[in-house]
Amino acid sequence: MRVLKLGWEFPPNNLGGLGVACEGLVRGLTKAGVSVLLVLPRQQSSNIVRCRIIGTDCDPLRTIMVDSLLHPYDTSASYHSMRGRYDSSHLYGSQLFAEIERYARVVHAIAAREQFDVIHAHDWMSFKAGVLASKVSGKPLVVHVHATEFDRTGGNSVNQFVYDMERWGMNTADKVIAVSQFTKNKIIKHYGIEPNKIEVVHNAIEADETREPAGSLHKSGPIVLFLGRLTLQKGPDYFVTVAQKILFYRPNTTFVVAGSGDMEGRLMQWVASSGLSDKILFTGQLCGEDVDRAYRMADVFVMPSVSEPFGLTALEAMKNGTPVIISKQSGVAEVVGHVLKVDFWDINEMANKIIGVLDHKELQQTMSHYAYREIRKFSWYTSAQKCIALYKRISHA
Repeated sequence: MRVLKLGWEFPPNNLGGLGVACEGLVRGLTKAGVSVLLVLPRQQSSNIVRCRIIGTDCDPLRTIMVDSLLHPYDTSASYHSMRGRYDSSHLYGSQLFAEIERYARVVHAIAAREQFDVIHAHDWMSFKAGVLASKVSGKPLVVHVHATEFDRTGGNSVNQFVYDMERWGMNTADKVIAVSQFTKNKIIKHYGIEPNKIEVVHNAIEADETREPAGSLHKSGPIVLFLGRLTLQKGPDYFVTVAQKILFYRPNTTFVVAGSGDMEGRLMQWVASSGLSDKILFTGQLCGEDVDRAYRMADVFVMPSVSEPFGLTALEAMKNGTPVIISKQSGVAEVVGHVLKVDFWDINEMANKIIGVLDHKELQQTMSHYAYREIRKFSWYTSAQKCIALYKRISHA
């Protein structure tokens, strides 16, 4: 089977979980013998190599790079700001949505000349490209929803263009994949898509069977970690509020905020004005081994998301043996048991759970042990098999 996959980021050039999920699924598909043609937009100079082969003959993944400044967490304002840093008006669209149109036209041309059995488009920015590719090729289209506009905005100030694009893409596609039942329910409620058109394929992670969780590095006191984009959706403001409450009773605790986003400046000013800059530390975005190191340094990881379609960071923390507290408003809450769950808005309960983990080493060790064991049930290969079964039903390949 051959799949034309449309995505927006791919490690190591990724800003968030969308790229991690895309890579995991591609690896799972190719492991199952599926050939994947992955089309990506990417910020590069005009002399880039547009087509390259990744892997060996037993890793049949071909990647085509399309020049672009886009990343999957863009807004019109952030795109305009980024574009202003490049002398490239001849190459890049003057607006985010114009760039999406340009990308769609390039994908249309690629689809007209390539051979494939099914199209798989990741998130709303690729939906129009997927529809055009389906029309020119006559092949079925699957759209994969990693987040909705209601997740990104918390239901406030929904961008009508983005909403319309999401709804149109899901209605036009042959099938819709949601990363959780939580996300499926939102799609049904806010977009009016028939439930039987939506398949749930949970995200996953690959656990290292040969490695035991590393112990925490030397430190002067307990560390509580937030790791994710600093946006409304991820709830970093709730994390800071909880930190302030706990520090009143546990002043030797250090809270680490790892990530970047549009709330970063405001959060840093808030912490500074509270006189807690030495207790609530901002690291900026972490990559590679620094991410694992942050998890292993932490005594507890907190994911206080307001609306989290899945939540890969919870699995990453569990893989590193870190006790995890997650928002009940998350897709990952459907598939993990050895974590503590709390409503994102319940600051007092969140604080109680954090203090409970920090104060009771037996609880901390038990959570770490069983979370590390539980993570072994996850596999991108399993997720890929669900996608393959879906591909076969709609393409008869």
